[in-house]
Amino acid sequence: MKIDPQLKSAFVTGATGLLGNNLVRELIGRGFAVKALVRSLYKGQQQFRGLEGVELVLGDMADVSAFADQLRGCDVVFHTAAFFRDNYKGGSHWKELKRINVDGTRSLIEQAYGAGIRHFVQTSSIAVLNGEAGAPIDESCLRELDDADDYYRSKKLADQAVLHFLAGHPDMHASLVLPGWMWGPADIGPTSSGQFVNDVVLGKLPGLVPGSFSVVDARDVAQAHIAAALHGQRGERYLAAGRHMTMQQLVPLLGKIAGVKTPVRKLPLPLLYVLAAAQELYARITGRPILLGLATVRLMVKEAGRSHFNHAKSERELALKFRPLEQTVADTVAWYRSHGRF
Repeated sequence: MKIDPQLKSAFVTGATGLLGNNLVRELIGRGFAVKALVRSLYKGQQQFRGLEGVELVLGDMADVSAFADQLRGCDVVFHTAAFFRDNYKGGSHWKELKRINVDGTRSLIEQAYGAGIRHFVQTSSIAVLNGEAGAPIDESCLRELDDADDYYRSKKLADQAVLHFLAGHPDMHASLVLPGWMWGPADIGPTSSGQFVNDVVLGKLPGLVPGSFSVVDARDVAQAHIAAALHGQRGERYLAAGRHMTMQQLVPLLGKIAGVKTPVRKLPLPLLYVLAAAQELYARITGRPILLGLATVRLMVKEAGRSHFNHAKSERELALKFRPLEQTVADTVAWYRSHGRF
């Protein structure tokens, strides 16, 4: 089933986030009217200063009913908001993950349908996929719930909520986009990638850690979302994971582009666990973000080599393309420099 391409207005959750703000900008550039859900009007005004065509909507995914009336009049919802487990602050956050990522997603698609919206794009994650180390992974390689940490489980359950809703509402159209580790400009959070860039450039990375990643430009993921709305098949998943990179490849590339010296020694795994535990203690005391928590170390070890993704389906059905990773890193570094972060 193909979607009606005559979409003129969009509602974007998580609008000040790395993906959300780049999606809003792309939508505006294509002539959409956009309602942007923000948890802070001040932050929304900072993020979208000078950008015409954006209406800020104050609200929180923990209470969708409070802003549900603002959904009326929109043609499509792009749901990019998520609680990330405060992965770089350490600790366990299942209660918030379930309330925002799972229950919030279920409530959002229900409220969108009630407001007359029939088009919905869910920001999923490569977290819902799994495969053998070194082997290509596509949208059919679904992860089992018992093989997922809390954040991964929340994303899988959120997707299930969307698909369950579709099963009971044949006139609703939804597609799911699965991003990798997103980088890009305007990461005011910052997200984990922005924190990583700052820590590397400022010389806070003590050494190279194990693991591999699939790095993608948030602007390319934004384009994938719009393509999914216009051309995606109902109930289908579309990868937008980007390029496989090891930490041994990524850190020197970032250093070269930023013009800084980066570490070359590999940190042994036992030392990583000690450092992560110390950083989690620091985060609890100060409330400040950290680069490495215990959950991150466990995840890097478990997922090492499982970041080779096959984009054939997205290339075929969404005409998805990725800009060079070097451009993404350069644009990310340039944005932080221009905003006085380093």
